Amino acid sequence: MTDRAKQDRVLIFDTTLRDGEQSPGATMSHTEKLEIAGLLDEMGVDIIEAGFPIASEGDFAAVSEIAKRAKGATICGLARANFKDIDRCWEAVKHARSPRIHTFIGTSPLHRAIPNLTKDEMAERIHDTVTHARNLCDNVQWSPMDATRTEYDYLCRTIEIAIKAGATTINIPDTVGYTAPRESADLIARLIADIPGADEVTFATHCHNDLGMATANALAAVDAGARQIECTINGLGERAGNTALEEVVMALRVRNDIMPYQTGIDTTKIMNISRRVATVSGFQVQYNKAIVGKNAFAHESGIHQDGMLKNAETFEIMRPEDVGLSETNIVMGKHSGRAALRSKLKNLGFDLADNQLNDVFVRFKALADRKKEVYDDDLLALMRDQASGEVHDRIQVKFLRVICGTEAPQSADLTLSIDGVDHQTTAQGDGPVDATFNAVKTLFPHHAHLQLYQVHAVTEGTDAQATVSVRMEEDGRIVTGESADTDTVVASAKAYVNALNRLLVRRQKSAPDADVKSVSYKSAG
Repeated sequence: MTDRAKQDRVLIFDTTLRDGEQSPGATMSHTEKLEIAGLLDEMGVDIIEAGFPIASEGDFAAVSEIAKRAKGATICGLARANFKDIDRCWEAVKHARSPRIHTFIGTSPLHRAIPNLTKDEMAERIHDTVTHARNLCDNVQWSPMDATRTEYDYLCRTIEIAIKAGATTINIPDTVGYTAPRESADLIARLIADIPGADEVTFATHCHNDLGMATANALAAVDAGARQIECTINGLGERAGNTALEEVVMALRVRNDIMPYQTGIDTTKIMNISRRVATVSGFQVQYNKAIVGKNAFAHESGIHQDGMLKNAETFEIMRPEDVGLSETNIVMGKHSGRAALRSKLKNLGFDLADNQLNDVFVRFKALADRKKEVYDDDLLALMRDQASGEVHDRIQVKFLRVICGTEAPQSADLTLSIDGVDHQTTAQGDGPVDATFNAVKTLFPHHAHLQLYQVHAVTEGTDAQATVSVRMEEDGRIVTGESADTDTVVASAKAYVNALNRLLVRRQKSAPDADVKSVSYKSAG
């Protein structure tokens, strides 16, 4: 048995609140960011990248408040390679018990063309900006964006400059998910071997999942000498997402025999934070997602079930409770009381205050009156719906009645409360959902384009709840909405309205500084 206490420590750098939030439609509210940051801190994440402070007043406020509240984690902010960004970042993170400035610039030929800098001019800027950051903060991380497509000699040159200027962590981003595991390992090993001073800093890996290799690339980099993994909960992130925190952490735990490294993550908290991130981001976890997917510990095949009954290790390489999953699925009903509901929700990862419990209890009772049995998945859908309704409910569905027949068009009678005033209309459409959406547009005119409409049954049976997800786009702003109800059309109306409420928030958000607008890229990975 390997002595884990003597194993190399791999730092977990979570960027759910920065890179993860850049997923189209995944914008979180201020309160939601504080909640997720708190859960990450409790979970044992070493570094939380809380946001991009100069992007907006809202981002700055969230990073600043997270820095003040953090108990154990280092709080990091992102800054481009200019003094203004770095100063703003420091103003936000300086309140943290352990602050970090993360500054970056694109070093590949494609990214050097964006600020139109020569290699020498970029090298000088790296020196000046990293020096400036280090004069403000003892903990400075530097990233050469698109490192895996940067000429090797120039990559070495820029990293050496950053180290000499005071960077304490060098992050190597695979910004477009281009590299493969062998390349990832070779690059890290070569950089550590070839660059003077490399043994005095921490090398980090930041991988994207465009080719489905983010987790493999991150683990290969660790095996080659990287000691920090940048990742997100559920793999949330731009395009195909980032390295998933739960995957690398559990891979290092389960296969510690061949990857003898340890993290400080409390893995029993994984399912709770996975569900919360899915709820607040509007990005639900696919059923067959590793570690946190609904089917990750499900067994339907007769051979699998027989093997599981005889010995769980036959088809499970980790225990459900290792990631915070309860093995019980107690059925709730209309006779269940508040205490039972509180206990069940706590078991599912929701620790509610009394006023929150009262609100959920009313909704639970209404659901229990419509369903004979309320399962765990029904309660999770109820909590997602509760969170969606708490976001920004300037618009609310008050009444909906649809008239369907064998001949089109269908019609919908709808009453919406908009800023506290009820408005009613009747609209027609090609089906009940189309009629309902047309009614919403009549009462609240908008130009948003419906990009996605999905319906999923939460549980089985004709009385199952339907979870409806919509994605809408308006002038480059992408938002998602979600709701659950035993009536699919009602769930559709609420999801559509939830997306509109999120869109209103996006419209009202403070515009980024002019300097931010002028830059066509916005991330270090």
